[in-house]
Amino acid sequence: MTSKLFEEFQPVSAKAFKQKIQFDLDGAEYNKTLVWHTPEGIDVKPFYHREETTMLEVPAFPKTWKIGEETYISNTVKTVEKLNDLAVYGVEAICLKADKKFDIPAIFSAIPVDFPIYLNLSFFDTAFAEAIQAQSILSGHQVFLNIDPIGRLAADGNWFDKMDKDLANLGDLLSSEKKTNTISIDVALFQNAGATIVQQLAYALAQANEYLNRYGKKTGKLTFTVAVGSNYFFEIAKLRALRILYATLAKEYNAGESCHIVARPTLRNKTIYDYNTNLLRTTTECMSAILGGADTVLNLPYDYIYHKTNDFGQRISRNQLLILKEESYFDTLQTPARGSYYIEGLTQQFADRALALFKEIETGGGFLAQLKPGLIQKKIKESAAHEQQLFDKQEKVLLGTNKHPNPDDRMKDNLELYPFVKTKPRKTLLEPIIPRRLAENIEKQRLEKEI
Repeated sequence: MTSKLFEEFQPVSAKAFKQKIQFDLDGAEYNKTLVWHTPEGIDVKPFYHREETTMLEVPAFPKTWKIGEETYISNTVKTVEKLNDLAVYGVEAICLKADKKFDIPAIFSAIPVDFPIYLNLSFFDTAFAEAIQAQSILSGHQVFLNIDPIGRLAADGNWFDKMDKDLANLGDLLSSEKKTNTISIDVALFQNAGATIVQQLAYALAQANEYLNRYGKKTGKLTFTVAVGSNYFFEIAKLRALRILYATLAKEYNAGESCHIVARPTLRNKTIYDYNTNLLRTTTECMSAILGGADTVLNLPYDYIYHKTNDFGQRISRNQLLILKEESYFDTLQTPARGSYYIEGLTQQFADRALALFKEIETGGGFLAQLKPGLIQKKIKESAAHEQQLFDKQEKVLLGTNKHPNPDDRMKDNLELYPFVKTKPRKTLLEPIIPRRLAENIEKQRLEKEI
């Protein structure tokens, strides 16, 4: 066939589209009637046109993504048994959580050598980190130490030890010949606490700048741990914008412009009532993470917030990712969102607004200088309060919770974990950033009324 399909139809310009829309509005204002203004300050238009869209190059977009699973190390023998099973169940990456030192060779021996290993340790022991580095060389594993002293300060209110010691120890690890991916930035903390997408990106960039400014090229390849919310297209654009922003920043330091992204569903919109709805939420959030370019995706079990870790919940969450990869073929396309005028436009707007906010933070002395007096915390709390207000007015909907709740649903006897924010009076250097779910207040009220 030599002729093009529908060649009798001439291209329609963006201006012609707008004129037709304005005519059909019959006098109503285009911007007030059809343009959606978001809390992030983004104006969502009723249509997007190639004349007004720039096709963006997203640096280091991964060729594929890995199915990850998180495992808590308490007992070495039991952990090894579980790790042996995970390799059979379709897992491709392991995130190890621990509150104390563990038998590194025994744990690593249970993990296939082609599985990336992510560490999520609640302590910072330089000798132990060096031992992990050494073991990674012996075993051939790709290891991400995920050390983030500044993130620890933001989340806990205190350093691991002291600022100078923590940052000096981190510098020693970065200077080691036994190189691993050392630094991770916990962007999920900001999202789970109620920060807007623009704030999440700007704070991630500002925190990265603290490390790059201090360590330069020695910083190595940064890892970002990101929480993905329910705004499907926005979250795709968020991850794409993060790669673009980091590449722009790293270039100023002549450092590597690629970063590594680990994504997981947000906790902010998860509920204890009508909990099966969490399956729908996590599925679309994982889809956004994949299409946005996450290197590894860690799913959350539907009962994560109120049940102890259990085989059924873990299996379901794992199978969600397996279905997306093996049956929905979400690993067959590279840069799948490229060319979508809407997503390209969102990506550009997020990048531009986050860069502007980042510059404001740097003008104010940088991330640490803004964190210590509570300025970052204040901005996040303001954004969280606005979102909470929308939820309370049912303008932001969580089905089964603030809209169409099941009055016969009972949860009081099913709670194995305390699902609400815990208060722990203690002395801190600064106010920590506290994650909080939108449904907490309404769930407390319902629990109190249960018979």
